[in-house]
Amino acid sequence: MKSSNALRVMLRSIDHKGYPAYKSLAGIYQFQNFTLSIDHVQGDPFASPSSLHVEIPHTAAGFPAPYYEKKCSRIALQDYLTRRFASQFEDYNFKAKGSGKSGLLSITRCGQEVLERSACQITDTRIIARFHVGFPAFGRTINAGELDKILFDFLPRCVENSFFYQKLESKKVESAIFLAEDQEALRKILKEEGLVAFVANHSILPRKSGVSDLPMKDSVPFVSPTSMERTFVLPHKGTIMGMAIPKGITLIVGGGYHGKSTLLEALQTGVYNHIAGDGREYVLTDDTAVKLRAEDGRSIRNVDISLFINDLPNKKETASFSTPDASGSTSQAAGVIENMEAGSRLFLIDEDTSATNFMLRDDFMQQVISREKEPITPFLERARDLYEQQGISTILVAGSSGAFFYIADQILQMDCYCPVDITNHVKTLCKEHKAPRIQAPDFNVPDYRRILPLYHRSNPRGKKENRGNRQGNDNRHEHMKLKTIGKDSFSLDKESVDLRYVEQLADSEQTSALAHLLRYGLEQVIDGKRTVRQVVQILFDTLDRKGWEPFCGSYIPCGLAKPRIQEIYACLNRFRG
Repeated sequence: MKSSNALRVMLRSIDHKGYPAYKSLAGIYQFQNFTLSIDHVQGDPFASPSSLHVEIPHTAAGFPAPYYEKKCSRIALQDYLTRRFASQFEDYNFKAKGSGKSGLLSITRCGQEVLERSACQITDTRIIARFHVGFPAFGRTINAGELDKILFDFLPRCVENSFFYQKLESKKVESAIFLAEDQEALRKILKEEGLVAFVANHSILPRKSGVSDLPMKDSVPFVSPTSMERTFVLPHKGTIMGMAIPKGITLIVGGGYHGKSTLLEALQTGVYNHIAGDGREYVLTDDTAVKLRAEDGRSIRNVDISLFINDLPNKKETASFSTPDASGSTSQAAGVIENMEAGSRLFLIDEDTSATNFMLRDDFMQQVISREKEPITPFLERARDLYEQQGISTILVAGSSGAFFYIADQILQMDCYCPVDITNHVKTLCKEHKAPRIQAPDFNVPDYRRILPLYHRSNPRGKKENRGNRQGNDNRHEHMKLKTIGKDSFSLDKESVDLRYVEQLADSEQTSALAHLLRYGLEQVIDGKRTVRQVVQILFDTLDRKGWEPFCGSYIPCGLAKPRIQEIYACLNRFRG
């Protein structure tokens, strides 16, 4: 490790040289209260900015140990510090002048969710913060004076004002920690009480716009129906009241634009904790919950969809179904089975984004097209067994058919964004009408022994190369190039993975993390013998226990966020390679 003075001397020695001379700065430097690592230097002022990180020992940072000893508190503190560091950077961004990205200071841009990110990590001994800096230049000539300003003036101020407890408002830090601990306590209560979701009274569910996840101003606060209202006591907030949704089948109905989908969208994001002021701080859902929908055109590999689809006219096998171009019904059937395999205990479904023929068939249609001629057993006829035999609950938004009333345990009507419990009223009406067929025979649980085949790719000389049993080192990831395209997709080894309809991905950084996990899986884990379950569990456990390093090598980039195990399954299931 070199001293900060050595860095200053090196800077002066390369001033006005060609831009590539900046690469000589890579290394670790000791500043007064932190160490600075220059991990990757951009090759050009117009290229992606340089990657750096700082490490602050706890003895200097001074945060109370209880704030980072528990996992939920640690993640909340990491999130708070990341947001704080980002706000400090805003004051100095592009204050150093030059061409291209000169003077850029950036770190992760956090959304409304609290996610575990590579941008800030708290270990037993220190805080690590990763970020980007655009090294200044005159054209393509080094401007050492401006980088000196960034590294010896701007950066120390930002670090001191972000990662030193005595410089922060202790009440704000405490509030972030206490909120996370309350959310964690409430999730534990839901499990103990046999509940799958909770929406606190006075929550703000509508969002500002289709491109903004901020709460909508002047929207109607949520108030629970009296019959579903529960009161809980949290360690810091104290008493909280709201709508508790029990296990089973819950139906959400109502007229158009009355808030059905808004409620479902709040529930699907309730698998994550949210920051204070979001309006959904206490909208919490079973953390295994999965939003299901039709995905025309997606690939399916060796999935047993026979629970829903059998006896296809072309005699295609459905006990091990594969297709590169699924229909709406086959994609949704595969989605159910894949997420059973992923351990989901709650399905969230909106009729508007589902395949109609997968969801139900009314009596008239069954008279016209006999059951023997229809290979699909609709979800309506399987939902009850999914709950009673597999313990998988369903929350379903419906608007076109009353058939779902006959399988529901709870029925909510959204009326001008206000929920009304109409269960008893609807169950009385059901007695006056002929019940549709709501259960099908032969509920056979699929086996989850799908083996992932070895992945073969072309090396630069065009020869096929087997990566299934590669022994890794820090350079192994150079062999497979990846590129993230926003939140919706990434490419790996030129193979695109479409995640548009994996709706519970909250951040593009989760997509980037999935790309790294998939690459590691293809190179290190998938051996032609392990099942999907085994592969995913290895990936998830490795990330949980060892962090980002196994997937990234010694250089861990800023810009990764931990996905749920359900999204890791979704990524593997959508990889066509």
